[in-house]
Amino acid sequence: MAGNPIRVLLVDDHPVVRDGLCGQLSSRDDLVVVGEAGSAEEARALLRRTPIDVVVTDLRLPGEDGIDLIAGICAAHPPTAVLVLTTYDDPDDIRRSLAAGARGYLLKDSGRDAIAAAIVEVHRGHSVLAPAVLARVAGQPVSTDLTPRELDVLRLVAAGRTNAQIGRALFIGTATVKTHLLHICAKLDAADRAAAVSAGHRRGLL
Repeated sequence: MAGNPIRVLLVDDHPVVRDGLCGQLSSRDDLVVVGEAGSAEEARALLRRTPIDVVVTDLRLPGEDGIDLIAGICAAHPPTAVLVLTTYDDPDDIRRSLAAGARGYLLKDSGRDAIAAAIVEVHRGHSVLAPAVLARVAGQPVSTDLTPRELDVLRLVAAGRTNAQIGRALFIGTATVKTHLLHICAKLDAADRAAAVSAGHRRGLL
C-alpha cells in the first residue's frame, strides 16, 4: 500500500454503532480507526491528543450536538475532514452540517463500501452526498434513475474497465468516477461495483 492509512475517529453515542463501523472498516488497509467517542466532549479530547484525518460523526450527541462539533473541528483542526453519518435526512440538518464545514453527508443505511469510499473522498478534499441527501436538500423526491453519465460509468464498469480507464474514456478524474460509483450503488441498492453491474443487468440498463 502506498502512503499511510487514513486515520479515522468515530463519534456516535451508541457503542454498537461504533463497533459495527469498526468491523466494517477493519478489512481496509487504507483506513485505520484510531479513536472512538460517545460525545462531542470525548471527540474534542481525542482530537487534542491524537492526529486525526477524518472524523465520522452522528448529529445527535449527548450535550453539545454534532453540528457544533463540526464547526469546532473545522475551526481548531482545519486539516481534519468531517463526514456526517446519521439517520437524519432533514434538509435543515443537512444544510447546517454543510454550512458548519462538513465535507460529506451519508445516511446510516449506506453500504460498507460507500462509507469507506466517502471517507477516502472527503480526506482528498472532495464533497460526498448520498443521492437521497441531495434530493432532500433540493426538495425533490428521491429518484433511482441513473443519469446519462452514471449509465456511461456503469457500462464501462461492466466492460471490466478500472476507475482510471473510465476516467480517461470519459475525460473525468478518478475521484469523479468514484463519486459516480457511489451514486450508482446507492440508486441500485448495490454493495459494490460487481453488485451494481448485476443490478444493472436485472433492470435492463446494460
